[in-house]
Amino acid sequence: MKHLLSFLLVFNLMVYGYAQVDKQKNENPKLVLGIVVDQMRYDYLTRFYNKYGDGGFKRMINEGFNCKNNHFNYVPTKTAPGHASVFTGTTPKYHGIIGNDFYDRDSKKMVYCAGDDTVESVGTSTSSGKMSPHRMLVTTFADENRLFTQLQGKTIGISIKDRGAILPAGHSANAAYWFHGKDEGVWISSSFYMNKLPKWVEKFNASKTAKSYFKDWDTYYDISTYTESGSDLNAFEGGFKGKETATFPYKLSKLKKKNGNFDLLKGTPYGNSLTTDFAIAAIEGEALGQDNITDVLTVSYSSTDYVGHNFGVNSKEIEDTYIRLDKDLERFFNVLDKKVGNGKYVVFLTADHGAVEVPAYLKTQNIPSGYLNNSERKQKFKLFLKDQFGTEDVLENISNSQIFLNREKIKELGLNLGDVQEAIVNEQMAYKHISKAYTATTMSSVNFIEGIEALLQKGFNQKRSGDVILVNDPAYISYPITGSTHGSGLNYDTHVPLLFFGKGIKHGETLQKTEITDIAPTVSALLGISFPNAAIGQPLEIVID
Repeated sequence: MKHLLSFLLVFNLMVYGYAQVDKQKNENPKLVLGIVVDQMRYDYLTRFYNKYGDGGFKRMINEGFNCKNNHFNYVPTKTAPGHASVFTGTTPKYHGIIGNDFYDRDSKKMVYCAGDDTVESVGTSTSSGKMSPHRMLVTTFADENRLFTQLQGKTIGISIKDRGAILPAGHSANAAYWFHGKDEGVWISSSFYMNKLPKWVEKFNASKTAKSYFKDWDTYYDISTYTESGSDLNAFEGGFKGKETATFPYKLSKLKKKNGNFDLLKGTPYGNSLTTDFAIAAIEGEALGQDNITDVLTVSYSSTDYVGHNFGVNSKEIEDTYIRLDKDLERFFNVLDKKVGNGKYVVFLTADHGAVEVPAYLKTQNIPSGYLNNSERKQKFKLFLKDQFGTEDVLENISNSQIFLNREKIKELGLNLGDVQEAIVNEQMAYKHISKAYTATTMSSVNFIEGIEALLQKGFNQKRSGDVILVNDPAYISYPITGSTHGSGLNYDTHVPLLFFGKGIKHGETLQKTEITDIAPTVSALLGISFPNAAIGQPLEIVID
């Protein structure tokens, strides 16, 4: 009898233990943190690897899963489409965000991806808060989590850039916050989310944290050790007004007056530090991850993009920015360990696009590259229109490598739209540094499965995109001769990091190709919720434990 009781006691303890393990395994993460690093090429992980500490990027790699061959699967590789695609699991073809700014056929004018005149600014008297996600046509995984939890799971979006906060958080978010610089230096929002800033945001704005970053920006380590980037003094960087050379150190307190005051911080690594400060304040202020109902926090680090545009891919400034971002990530993860609990949250980190090496630098290395003369090209095109159709009025707009035609005028002239589109394609293909050109009719009727054509098609929205889509030669850009930019379907723009770590994530890596649209379905599968309503990606089974 004694042995039987002992056996039953041990058996019950084992059953209870297994039940607790199963319960722990089946519990969802308390918090999903989605991080987008603006303009982060994949090779920034590998190039600067030896400069990183153990608690940031390396922690994600060593404890989590590294998708080494992750790509954007559409064109254009711009900020707004990138953020929308990461969190919706689909492409501009469906979510409708075809650019940061894009031409609207109905209003006959350019519109901003997040601009919304029906709402009011909250936290500033300027128009900087008149923003919402209303131009994004589909749901994000954050929206689906809100619906699944009966609106009990919170969603907060944070970024220096308004679009980087608004689009990831989706339509049903509790809040999105972005940084209004200039002479104010405060975090603001929109009446789409609230009528007044919460007390924790007001407290943060009053703390003068932003002002504290007007200090010297010098390299984190001795500049002589920055062997992964080019020389500090070169002809390929922009720099700041008021400083003769784009070289370290930068005395921000002296430069702020000529560089937009608080806007200056956006173009330094301190903009990322300020974003981290605010995100940490949000964890506490919103009590994120403090119960068993999953919350979502989206954080976009924008300063990497500003620095890349200004100084370029190969600059000492970009290297230092990533070294410092690594420190901010470590600080952030340490707070999450303490506030939410190590192993109780999940993080993914990716980018909204990559960037091209400065073409002026590439040319010194005999790599085909250069700059486009758009005014010359446009002038030649208008002469063609007048000669071919008797008027320039058949042209309505040229933007984002797309040509929009005046369809009413074409009809009035008795012309066939398809014929006009085709004639323009043939004309554009004769121009210098045009690599490819396609009509909207082709994009709508032919099913492309590979190459640049497939990327263009996934970025083509039948209602919002142009009549003719243009592709420039590789590494030929419309940009000043200093700094880097992005937007193409080439590997330097499409190949970006994808790291997962935390609850429910395996440890490992893969060179199998993954696509940016796989992220939202993977998070949705991890949470056991519906996929975003237009998602085309697939859950990455290799990632989920």
